[in-house]
Amino acid sequence: MDALERDFYEERRRKWRRSAFWRGFWIAAILCLILAAVFAGTGAIPHAQIARFQLNGVITDDLKRDELLRELAEAGEVEAVILRINSPGGTTVGAEAVYAAVRDIATVKPVVAVLGEAAASGGYVAAIAADHIVARGNTLTGSIGVIMEYPDLTGLIDRIGVSMQTVRSSELKAEPSPFRPTNPEARAVDRALIADSFAWFRGLVGERRGLEGGALDEAANGQVFTGRLALENGLVDELGGEPEALAWLESQAPGLGDLPVEDWQVKREEGWIGSILGDMGSSGGILGEISGLGGLRLYSLGR
Repeated sequence: MDALERDFYEERRRKWRRSAFWRGFWIAAILCLILAAVFAGTGAIPHAQIARFQLNGVITDDLKRDELLRELAEAGEVEAVILRINSPGGTTVGAEAVYAAVRDIATVKPVVAVLGEAAASGGYVAAIAADHIVARGNTLTGSIGVIMEYPDLTGLIDRIGVSMQTVRSSELKAEPSPFRPTNPEARAVDRALIADSFAWFRGLVGERRGLEGGALDEAANGQVFTGRLALENGLVDELGGEPEALAWLESQAPGLGDLPVEDWQVKREEGWIGSILGDMGSSGGILGEISGLGGLRLYSLGR
């Protein structure tokens, strides 16, 4: 092969290599664009953000909610959390679970609570788990207390001539019951349950809000306060809404308040039928509430 042929074949190899390089480059670029579009559509590309979580309605024990709150604590892209609360309260166990989960978040990133129409009783338990509380002037909050209620059907039973026959291991078993008068010993047990849960609630308020003595007694008397009154007695930190919450976050770390705010929601069953049934059957749904009517639960509800 002479020099001319060698130059010819060498030039062809160079062109082939250049062509192969650019083909590979454009294929890789197109694949990157496709993957970016797919991940952007599913929200799978993590980016620095403030997570917004809404706690609405009656608070009960909810595994999916607690799992999401754990995700918020562990998510590296979440720099802070806005906890929006619109709740009249709920069960003491449900409120305790939310409190513990929010405190876990607050150990690794700032959490600010924004109170809506109501954040009373169990809703206030959730609020004091945050590092800072913002309320509207007319938000209903406080209602620091615990309640247990059950119907007394003995008069109706006597009127219609029906009697309940019960065999139980002790006089305290299955008390209280709507089908018989509560005996003094069972009443004392009920009061002890209420007193223990109230001491827990009151202790949280004192610890988280820096209240003690007469100030704590006045705040924890079961009364519902407006946001303005709550500010006066130390139950909230300032009046306002989400702009004030973002300003507070900015005060904790410059640039934090400029991050995008992304909603994080509990994932329920897919499809409209599955969604309805899933929400109804959850601990906070209609079926969940009906299924629990026969059992004894302590409530921390605003009145």
